[in-house]
Amino acid sequence: MSAGITPELLARLWQERRPSGPPVAHTFRSTYADRWVRFHSLPGSKRYPESEDEYAIVLDRYNTILDELFAGTDVFVVTMDWSNTPTGPAGYPTPRQTLHPDGIPWWTESEQDDPDPEFHAHTRLYADRRPWERGCVDELLRAVADEALVEVFFTDAELRRIHHPYDGGADVVLTTTAERDRLRSQHTAWLSSPQRGSNTSSLVPHRCGPRLRVIT
Repeated sequence: MSAGITPELLARLWQERRPSGPPVAHTFRSTYADRWVRFHSLPGSKRYPESEDEYAIVLDRYNTILDELFAGTDVFVVTMDWSNTPTGPAGYPTPRQTLHPDGIPWWTESEQDDPDPEFHAHTRLYADRRPWERGCVDELLRAVADEALVEVFFTDAELRRIHHPYDGGADVVLTTTAERDRLRSQHTAWLSSPQRGSNTSSLVPHRCGPRLRVIT
């Protein structure tokens, strides 16, 4: 992690700037409901691309929003795996290491309520910092679109704005409700029907936790 940022400093920065909850992407929608908006990746709210033309649409929509959030800044790129132990092998195979080779261990969020250690889960986050350039995370975004990777997110160096892509769309957290509303109004064609003119805080999140689609 460059620019003098260590995992410990980044963790401290998150705790200072984002005290409402841990950096677990599927929780952002509920934690920051007053500043959150969801954009769909394909027309008609289609979930998975099935052709190169559809992948091009998905990547264009992702990158358009990412440009509006992060143009001219550095971003933290965050990926995830999970395990039954804090330092054990990943619980399922993903292309995370191949697609995010510069990601270094940053944060472990553990769930150990069950008395049986076999049912403990440790969500492990990996981060790197890089200058934002359109297309610089396209391989990660394609994997997200296929649900080969989950819980990916991007945030600026000050942790002010967050982009969490998922299979079918992206959850975006802005600095204020007004900023959220401005961004939403610029891309109304990419909203789900309930979001158009509605209070987004009433919507159901896309998942309750990590889940993977098997790509064959």
